[in-house]
Amino acid sequence: MTVEHLYDALIFGPDDVDLSRSPLAGRIDAETYVLGAFNPGMTRLPNGNLLLMVRVAEALRHPIVDGRIHAIRWSGDADGGGYRLDAWPLALVDTSDPRKFMMRGGGWRVMALTSLSWLLPVELDGEGRSVVAVHYDRAIAPRASYQCYGVEDARISRVDGRYYMTTCSVSPERHSTTLYTSEDALDWTLEGIVLDHQNKDMLIFEGKVQGRFWAQTRPLGDLYFAYPPDSEWRSGPSINLATSPDAIHWKPHDRPGLRAHAATTATARMGGGAPPVLAQVDGREGWLTLWHGVEPSGVVGIYRTYWTLLDRDDPSVALATSHTPLLEPAPALTEAMKERMYLDDVVFTTGIADGGAHWVVASGEADLACRITHVAKGAVTAE
Repeated sequence: MTVEHLYDALIFGPDDVDLSRSPLAGRIDAETYVLGAFNPGMTRLPNGNLLLMVRVAEALRHPIVDGRIHAIRWSGDADGGGYRLDAWPLALVDTSDPRKFMMRGGGWRVMALTSLSWLLPVELDGEGRSVVAVHYDRAIAPRASYQCYGVEDARISRVDGRYYMTTCSVSPERHSTTLYTSEDALDWTLEGIVLDHQNKDMLIFEGKVQGRFWAQTRPLGDLYFAYPPDSEWRSGPSINLATSPDAIHWKPHDRPGLRAHAATTATARMGGGAPPVLAQVDGREGWLTLWHGVEPSGVVGIYRTYWTLLDRDDPSVALATSHTPLLEPAPALTEAMKERMYLDDVVFTTGIADGGAHWVVASGEADLACRITHVAKGAVTAE
């Protein structure tokens, strides 16, 4: 069973990025290209248009030179251009993945990237069908040591008229979640680190619950404890909850959030997608959350988008859900770019906006391009 879409198209991709206007332009002595323009945070601007905050992964065209593999790093040295190329001997690394390389030995996994990600604001019309403007002058690039390997995967929420954007900041210091705030979603202030552990899916609810900010989180680790053999839940990464008085200081919620079901492998691994929004589903009002479920397969698995309705006053309570994917990977959309493909079977939803009778859903397709899908509100219904 599949959910029919009212509209489904790629809106922005690698060929749409002008690297001559990149934050890296003229600052490193190497040729770069756009590995992907994907996983866009989305919000509605005060003028009614939609804004995508697109993750641009800018990669080295030739990362291996003279027997060494190179990574781009923001150094904070404005006089020297702000960016450096670090080199490691090939004998010390595993280069089987074109996006990254793994250090050999050491007793734990250590990774470096052949690209650096920055965020590009792309303004769309109110339905998300066409690009209105690309705001290169408002791009967000690394500016702190904890972001030296890039700023990734924005998620944007509007709460009480103010915009809150979480991002993943990558560095050897920590793999953390950082917060930006804005009055207009174009000029952003970096508030700093808000979660000091590996967490790529922090989603702030688009509204307060009993006067407090709420967020979905997904801390990662290498060890998970088993549920009992007859449990309905599957052990592994799950979506947790946290609350805050100010969106800066967060306390993990005592009760769990969404967990993977033991009855299916389609969602054996899961994580947050779009920020939860208030919605009516089957006559009940609650927080509609879109999340990704990952079925083990191939290199990274098959990513699909699912939904759950959470209780308005206690978001740890799930009111309704469906095991039918709301979105699935769409190879036909990327057919014209198949020579650029390095992953497949991935749709990674990152934003939602109210379109009246339908939801406008923003996703990253195949870690390559930005996808906009219109889903009729009536299609979001429990089985």
